[in-house]
Amino acid sequence: MAAHSPYPPTAEAPPGPTAGPAFSPLYQQIKALITRSLQAGEWRPGEAIPSETELAVRYRVSQGTVRKAIDELAAENLVLRRQGKGTFVATHAEQQVQYRFLRLVPDERAKSGSVERRLLDCRRVRANAEVARTLDLKAGDPVIQARRLLIFAGRPVVLEDIWLPGNLFKGLTTERLADYRGPLYAFFETEFGVRTIRAEEKLRATAANAVDAPLLAVAEGAPLLSVERRTLTYGDKPVELRRGLYETSNHHYRNELN
Repeated sequence: MAAHSPYPPTAEAPPGPTAGPAFSPLYQQIKALITRSLQAGEWRPGEAIPSETELAVRYRVSQGTVRKAIDELAAENLVLRRQGKGTFVATHAEQQVQYRFLRLVPDERAKSGSVERRLLDCRRVRANAEVARTLDLKAGDPVIQARRLLIFAGRPVVLEDIWLPGNLFKGLTTERLADYRGPLYAFFETEFGVRTIRAEEKLRATAANAVDAPLLAVAEGAPLLSVERRTLTYGDKPVELRRGLYETSNHHYRNELN
């Protein structure tokens, strides 16, 4: 019996008389195969993937089909194209994407500059029903809960509560988290092999309560923007729940819609 080929049929080869219907275009099949290799770690974050010509040979399709698949992967920020250098696995360590999920932009009158990250608390707890549901866990499963401040130009602007599945972040301690100075998603990627590739957010207006107001240096009852974010990895598996309170007197939330 002939071995089953792992590759999709070539664009030129007509299906046989018993072939089933095509459920997705060929470039989508190639995109799925490349994504599978990314998920398996065949190419690490920041590394170059094979050229379009090499991938075309590997998958036995035209170079144009590969290019279309990579176009979609680039649009989804899974890979980055560099003119004259090739295509690389996207990483949150890249300057251009490390704040990909932070949409807070300073007003023209506000000072920009480096961001200070101040860890306030970190502990391992049991997930309550709401957190468990959001992270696709069972109530009572272990999660890591952290609270931190983001400080822009010496002024506290974002107060975040973060929940992480305990099974994905074994070995994460308060000391390790406090000592890390870069973007948190880059830390997840480099230290735990957890890649955050997509996020869902819910926004609403709220008011500072008696506990949060002093941390953000605002009066109790001051208006804040509440942002709840769920970040996901390959296969739409949730890897983080983050609830942030944004003090927007000198910042605004900016998004681009197509």
